[in-house]
Amino acid sequence: MRAVIVAIGVAFLISLFCTPIAIKVFARLKAGQPIRSNLGLASNEGKKGTPTMGGVVFILATVIAYVAGHLALTTLPDAQIAQVEPTITALVLLGLMVFSGAVGFIDDFLKVRKRHSGGLNKRGKLAGQILVGAVFGAVAVYFPSSMTDAGGNATNTETVGSTTLSFIRDIPALEIGKIGAVIVIIMVVMAATNGVNLTDGLDGLATGASVMVLAAYALIAFWQYRHWCADPNYPAGEYCYTVRDPLEIALIAGAAAGACVGFLWWNTSPARIFMGDTGALGLGGLIAGMAMSTRTILLLPILGGLFVIITMSVVIQIISFRTTGKRVFRMSPLQHHFELAGWSEVNIVVRFWIIAGIGVAIALGLFYSEFLAAVS
Repeated sequence: MRAVIVAIGVAFLISLFCTPIAIKVFARLKAGQPIRSNLGLASNEGKKGTPTMGGVVFILATVIAYVAGHLALTTLPDAQIAQVEPTITALVLLGLMVFSGAVGFIDDFLKVRKRHSGGLNKRGKLAGQILVGAVFGAVAVYFPSSMTDAGGNATNTETVGSTTLSFIRDIPALEIGKIGAVIVIIMVVMAATNGVNLTDGLDGLATGASVMVLAAYALIAFWQYRHWCADPNYPAGEYCYTVRDPLEIALIAGAAAGACVGFLWWNTSPARIFMGDTGALGLGGLIAGMAMSTRTILLLPILGGLFVIITMSVVIQIISFRTTGKRVFRMSPLQHHFELAGWSEVNIVVRFWIIAGIGVAIALGLFYSEFLAAVS
């Protein structure tokens, strides 16, 4: 737990104190967010030129905090350190965050360079998401752990990802094979990155919702670590989780949540910096990795309920307009529908945070109730 707390604290402080530096640097480079003035949105007023690409700050803060968390582990007994040395789990999770963020960075860079909100075209962004999901999905599925006990016997041969679909844990009846697992991971990465990106339309909305989801994954992963089948000290025969490196997962999730809280200090209304696609795609990639590594893929739509609702509003709007020529909402994503209905930006953000919190609470309730039911 000490390592997780250290990672959270370091990430928070780096993000809190380095974001103002990023604001000055991006402002000097004239890396302002292009704003479409013809949409009639009150939230766009006065935001032209606000620095974007702020996601760079909390992505770097998460990586640095991960390293700091591992340094804190040197104070723990050797037996515990052996279970949480830097692993492929960290490579996959941080890789998904960094390289998904890199796709977003290219998009942001093109927007700033062209002084236009277009950025990277849809095919380019889609290709980038598929490539990132495929590479790290393959690593997650094809490289098992080689953890052994003092006698040289294997204690954990799990991969980061699973070849079965999962809800609270793996569902043995839903075996999909390694290739199927990689395809599912690609789909989850695409869904999560686009979901967070669509949610990032008002000051602090996506950042605050992501904090809740990442904090929930930190709790889930740490609970799995305390009830880990591969732990040689865990009582034999008791209910446990067959995952790989859960403390690594908790450490990264906690670090990312802490980094987002520090960033939110500057990103909340009125935002002095936007996360941009750099941050939105980076967070989406990490959240997808969390669902995969904790074996809770089918729980993600509940845990990230706000992202699902906002994404579906766009899907419904497109289908309705193309089939009937009519719009269901005044504008999509959904937050802009309420904005055009007269809600203030702050009211929308706070109420949508409440919806995000409800989804997280329901998902955590399902997760822990499954454990309680199993041990009762």
